[in-house]
Amino acid sequence: MLCYHTIPVTPFQQNCSLLWCDQTKEAVLIDAGGEIGLLRAAVQERKLKLVALWLTHAHIDHAGGAGQLAREEGLPIVGPHRGDQFWIDGLPQQSRMFGFPPAEQFTPTRWLEDGDEVQLGNSKVSVRHCPGHTPGHVVFHAAEIKRCFVGDVLFAGSIGRTDFPQGNHDQLIASITQRLWPMGDDTVFIPGHGPESSFGQERRFNPYVRGT
Repeated sequence: MLCYHTIPVTPFQQNCSLLWCDQTKEAVLIDAGGEIGLLRAAVQERKLKLVALWLTHAHIDHAGGAGQLAREEGLPIVGPHRGDQFWIDGLPQQSRMFGFPPAEQFTPTRWLEDGDEVQLGNSKVSVRHCPGHTPGHVVFHAAEIKRCFVGDVLFAGSIGRTDFPQGNHDQLIASITQRLWPMGDDTVFIPGHGPESSFGQERRFNPYVRGT
């Protein structure tokens, strides 16, 4: 069975998720945006073996720590979709622009496509490509625990911004309604910022997607 723990990092309080298989103790970090010491401590405290870094997209608060952590620990970087290559290339510039510690460029070990699966211990997690916030944004759906790690696609009471380069509001709404809602109203999602919610809750009450 998969377990997870959410660790807010960076001045943007981005929700980095530590996800692990309770049988093998293999773990991944989803969106290691920064504060690498804090992330390492969370892994060590639970006596887990970190085997990969997964990325939903390549904005600085989600990907800023990935290059350094992957290099120092010898870890593969999995995701996002290759549509975010230009964001990865711009990570050093993003870090300077927002006053973050220097961020390293990297090439993901594996780009992800819609419908892919990623393995963690004895469990498989499905991947959906959900463009709109960024063109290469993906989400990770752990159906066995009815959880979805959605990055900045959807929030409790809000949706992702689409005013960044290559953002697209119509694409974002389509990603939410066509890719997220079919996962089921009882699926709880872990957003990139703020508290968890469920898809059913957002379908009923989120003013941006209510009734869709």
